[in-house]
Amino acid sequence: MGSFSPHNFSWVEPGKLAGLALPRTPAEYQFLLDNGIQHLVCLCERKPPHHDSCPALQLHHIKIVDFTPPSPEQVDRFLSIVEEANAKGEGVAVHCMHGHGRTGTMLACYLVKTRKISGLEAIEEIRRLRRGSIETGEQEKAVVQFYQRTK
Repeated sequence: MGSFSPHNFSWVEPGKLAGLALPRTPAEYQFLLDNGIQHLVCLCERKPPHHDSCPALQLHHIKIVDFTPPSPEQVDRFLSIVEEANAKGEGVAVHCMHGHGRTGTMLACYLVKTRKISGLEAIEEIRRLRRGSIETGEQEKAVVQFYQRTK
């Protein structure tokens, strides 16, 4: 993964979607670009530092308060960003502060949608791929509710 690999970076769907912790340096943004990621979705309340150092990386800001679940609209917005980017052959990375709670919640919703699995299965899978993911009962519930909404 190279020395500039952002903290807690891993692919959930290689080439299509990755999760990571808050990127802080231009080298980390460059790492994303070098790995085929043209879109960065920030779930923090503030945009990440130096995000403008790599203009080729498009930032999408979906503000979610720490330890809270995304709203259904926020989940849908995230999934449409991924879908549109992937349709053009572009990769997406999503981050919050540590890449666990908010990030894991969104990644699990993505698995529900793309793999047609249940909310609980998606949560389990994300936790297997990314330890410490999805931190609160509310976040778990958001994934399960997303599954129920899409059935």
